[in-house]
Amino acid sequence: MSGSTSLYPVVAEVTERIIVRSAASRAAYLARIRAAAQEHPMRGGLGCANLAHGFAACAPADKLALRGVAKPDIAIVSAYNDMLSAHQPFETYPALLKRAVHDAGGVAQFAGAVPAMCDGITQGRTGMQLSLFSRDLVAMSTAVALAHDMFDGALLLGVCDKIVPGLIIGALSFGHLPVVLVPAGPMTSGLSNTEKSRVRQLYAEGKVDRDDLLDAETASYHGAGTCTFYGTANTNQMLMEIMGLHLPGASFVNPGTTLREALTAAAGRQVTRLTALGDTYTPIGEIIDERAMVNSIVGLLATGGSTNHTIHLVAIAAAAGIRLTWDDFAELSAVVPLLARIYPNGSADVNHFHAAGGTAFLIGELLDAGLLHGNVRTVTGADLNRYRQEPVLTERGLLWRDGVRKSLDTDVLRPVADPFAPDGGLRMVTGRLGRAVVKTSAVRPEHHVVQAPARVFDDQADFLAAFQAGELDRDFVAVVRYQGPRANGMPELHKLIPALGVLQDRGHRVALVTDGRMSGASGKIPTAIHLTPEAAAGGPLARVCDGDVIRLDATAGTLDILGIDLDDREPSGGPPGDDAWVGTGRELFAAMRRAVGPADHGATIMTVTA
Repeated sequence: MSGSTSLYPVVAEVTERIIVRSAASRAAYLARIRAAAQEHPMRGGLGCANLAHGFAACAPADKLALRGVAKPDIAIVSAYNDMLSAHQPFETYPALLKRAVHDAGGVAQFAGAVPAMCDGITQGRTGMQLSLFSRDLVAMSTAVALAHDMFDGALLLGVCDKIVPGLIIGALSFGHLPVVLVPAGPMTSGLSNTEKSRVRQLYAEGKVDRDDLLDAETASYHGAGTCTFYGTANTNQMLMEIMGLHLPGASFVNPGTTLREALTAAAGRQVTRLTALGDTYTPIGEIIDERAMVNSIVGLLATGGSTNHTIHLVAIAAAAGIRLTWDDFAELSAVVPLLARIYPNGSADVNHFHAAGGTAFLIGELLDAGLLHGNVRTVTGADLNRYRQEPVLTERGLLWRDGVRKSLDTDVLRPVADPFAPDGGLRMVTGRLGRAVVKTSAVRPEHHVVQAPARVFDDQADFLAAFQAGELDRDFVAVVRYQGPRANGMPELHKLIPALGVLQDRGHRVALVTDGRMSGASGKIPTAIHLTPEAAAGGPLARVCDGDVIRLDATAGTLDILGIDLDDREPSGGPPGDDAWVGTGRELFAAMRRAVGPADHGATIMTVTA
């Protein structure tokens, strides 16, 4: 089909509400970036000494090009390091991109690096308490890299959790610049996700030792590229494509392949064409509009993606003058069908998703159903219908062809007419404990409602100790509080899931309620996460006691405490405070912890003003 399908009514209504709600802030943002575009290329306004500093280390021909304003200068901003598998492939990208930009008639300079930390490594460690804050640090680092007034466009190299949202937020401060996101692709498939989960659960029960667990994890995470499960990193990649910031089909091509190299070079050539010095000027601040943000939410829901994006997408939107709310996610989730089953929502990994038809099939299905805005701007210079295509290498080089119109594996990827579920599997629950996010796409329907006595913990280590001591072999709702952004940086709490999974498999009714995060790997346990207001901000969770009966009803959208008036109680427990919040660099982030906003506002330290 062409993209003429009528927009689904709820999608149209949500989009219109976002446009109205954001009218003043979006208009101010656009006025600012359009004014900046009038000064372009900005290096033309640099003083002679300033400009000489800017190209002092360039080759003679590039110096000559940059003395004038006829050739575009492209910034490369990279999250490369060789400890993280997802970012290790970026080592060779700058040289390749510089050649590609040169071939397209421009100059590329490596403008700066941004930090890249891995939640998989810091899981359960104090370093995880820096993870969420690293997103805003990446944004600021990106802004520093682009702040020299030398550049006409940018190539952003990043993959994982907080890194991609941070790169975009930083780039949106320079919204007059064209920007292309450059992915690295997932590692090839290793040990099956089903077997990995089995060994993790056996280890939690003490039935296998640490060597067995490490063998399984090593067989799962075994080479260069992104981890293959559908957590935040791979959700990032899908979102960049559905928002039109990747080249079509670029997200899930494995590193080290000729196709991956060809797509990287094509990104360099394409951003050069998109500058104000070319014929198809396409700044990132115009690509990321209200329609693109709605498209991102629809993509998140249709694939059962990471719940971290209920935070990140709100923050990205705010950086572009757009006001998203969790209500927007909830309304869209009710009408967007679940089209993909990728671990932890199924047994397949992202390589299987890609082989089954991948993003081209997914986007085509959603466009044909009227669930996506097709008439949006993208880095291709065309609209989103261009993303129905997939890249191939031919004798003539890199080309794009129409993607498959029928899923090649309906256990992994399905059409809108035959979805895995009629809704997006993301629910917002509200009640006397506050407001939280529940990811239901991996949770069996019989576990969508849990009512049980609370067992309260102020630290995930205390929960794990209680499990090991055999104190939790019963029905209960685990309340793990003081894990929000103001308390300790809002770490992910995946260490809890194997233990809770063991208890659920024993037939117990268990759930988790927390003001912490759980990302895309929350799995089969009903979890109410990102609870706001958080306990450290005086939220009701601070007044919950052991034995209080909590009811989590993901079907009705409620989270309540029964038979108790929390207003009659004083808060108990509490975060450790600044004196204890030291080590692993945490003391350097104390100001961010004090300044951070609530989860439903993006959990950001930034007051983004247009």
